[in-house]
Amino acid sequence: MSPGLRLRTPARAAARAAGAMLGVVMLGVVMLGVAVLGVMGMLAGATAAQAATFKATLILREDDPRLDRGRTERPALGQPGGAVGTALEVALKESKLELDTEGASVVLDTVRVASAAAARDAADKAEKGGAAALLADLPTDWLLAAADSSKLPVLNLGDAVDRLREADCRPRLLHLLPSERMRADALAQTLAARRWAQVLLLVGPGGADRERAATAQAAIKRYGLKLVASKPFKLSADPRERELANPLLLTGTAAAAAYDVVWVVDSDGEFARTLPYRTALPRPVVGDAGLVALAWHASFDRYGAPQVSRRFAKAAGRPMTGQDWAAWLAGKALAAAAVAAPKGPVATFQKALADAELDGSKGLTMSFRPWDGQLRQPVLLSDGQSVVAMAPVDGFLHPKNALDTLGADAPEKLCKARP
Repeated sequence: MSPGLRLRTPARAAARAAGAMLGVVMLGVVMLGVAVLGVMGMLAGATAAQAATFKATLILREDDPRLDRGRTERPALGQPGGAVGTALEVALKESKLELDTEGASVVLDTVRVASAAAARDAADKAEKGGAAALLADLPTDWLLAAADSSKLPVLNLGDAVDRLREADCRPRLLHLLPSERMRADALAQTLAARRWAQVLLLVGPGGADRERAATAQAAIKRYGLKLVASKPFKLSADPRERELANPLLLTGTAAAAAYDVVWVVDSDGEFARTLPYRTALPRPVVGDAGLVALAWHASFDRYGAPQVSRRFAKAAGRPMTGQDWAAWLAGKALAAAAVAAPKGPVATFQKALADAELDGSKGLTMSFRPWDGQLRQPVLLSDGQSVVAMAPVDGFLHPKNALDTLGADAPEKLCKARP
């Protein structure tokens, strides 16, 4: 046989046939894969087309006196450290992956107003412009004006006054900061747990101080503490008013019975910051100085809190305060509602917002109370250097949710605007 000739054996023929068949199968698999990808692309395109963009409008006070440079450079505990818009942007940026997965988006507009009337107009304009929700960091009356001019849910980011949860509550007003009563209850629980039962109360001259002092006295009574004396103070350089301005005279035992703790109510914060270590008796100070009840403090180091504080500090260039945390969580709530209702309609988004269960990096799931719109949440107690304790304190029980030991409970029915 010539060396250039090769015989086609049955085995070689079978191998060639199998190879040809394998090629046909592989071609079919490739074509099927292309078809599947095409179908998936069409479905993704259809989903994206069906998904909704939800608009939210943030209403801020123009030239907010709380944000004057002299105050924000050295803010007292519980006071804002800057505008809250950055915290909202951080929250929405963190939620982008979840939103993109569902094909939804949240768009934030910011409006600054100079009066209650302007706040009302801004809310009305936002609703007519297609906004699904409003966020506001405004004085009390301005906030109510905005809430009354719109049928949209309004997320209150910066006002802790109790009347917004009680006599002046609104059916669509949701509160992210703990109320004054929640803060007072957190302090009273802590004092009771430490058996600091004898309380000397110092009260500032402003109307807000008097309201908050009444809230503090109610908490003192509610948790079985004893108010040994309530004394007014005044930050003054007038020698005729030295008894109102001198911490030693205010806290001396000649002016008040023996006490375990000094509770200072100072909405401005300037007098309170001078009080620790200046009392006549060596006693702790709580309230607006010393140990302060807060929504957040940048030193909190549990439940992922350091990561939250670091991301905010990187974006804002300053530590995260309670007001910043409230705005950050509001952004998370908007994103959660959009993820829960990515195709809309707006009414479904708004219901998801009111029913949201949120992780605010404080260890417990948080939600809005249906009876007053307040976000139930743990409260941190800080001396400005670290978080010393958290409330609710172990041992204070509630039949349904221990978080509801802080603030107004459902049976009290203080908000008549809600069922």
